[in-house]
Amino acid sequence: MTVNVQISTTPNEHALKFTLDRQVIESGHKTYANAEAAEESTVAKTLFGLEGVASVFLMADFITVTKSPETNWDSLQPAALAAIQSSFE
Repeated sequence: MTVNVQISTTPNEHALKFTLDRQVIESGHKTYANAEAAEESTVAKTLFGLEGVASVFLMADFITVTKSPETNWDSLQPAALAAIQSSFE
């Protein structure tokens, strides 16, 4: 079943919010600053596989991806969306 994702901006120009039509995390929230810390989360680990991802935040039904300042959203946004969708198939 394909996951539906809505993308919205945040007050931080380097972060985008990806809201899913399902739960991302059972309870609480998790912040990952690097791939090593994200080993317990398939979606976070997959996102860190993309060049330019600086941090990943998971809560309820959304994921916030923060990019490095030198990375452009034009290439990262579609790759991040595809990574999120593939992690929930």
